[in-house]
Amino acid sequence: MKTLISSGSPWEDIVGYSRAVRIGNVIEVAGTTAMDGDILIGKGDIYAQAFYVFQKIEKALQQAGATLNDVVRTRTFVTDISQWEAVGKAHGEFFKTIKPVATMVEVSRLINDDLLVEIEVTAIVEA
Repeated sequence: MKTLISSGSPWEDIVGYSRAVRIGNVIEVAGTTAMDGDILIGKGDIYAQAFYVFQKIEKALQQAGATLNDVVRTRTFVTDISQWEAVGKAHGEFFKTIKPVATMVEVSRLINDDLLVEIEVTAIVEA
């Protein structure tokens, strides 16, 4: 059974995507940024953006019937890899004891020039 999780963003219908999708015990959370509607949280502060993103991801997981403890992989895209420690600090505050596999890569830009980080996760809920 496939369950679609929506954030309520109008872009989901325009572009054709979901915030998260759950199929069986696997949950994929889409690339998530620090946008709250039309408002950017943490402009110019990659740590603040990453922290807010993890909060959004946690809410999406809860809607899908999971928690951060179920996360097995994180993928982080940053526009300036030299700021990896700030993003890593936020990651550690949410995953210090969970320790999913993690990837962080630098990209040339995100969909909005003020976005500094985008994160997606995979979670597996134990049966």
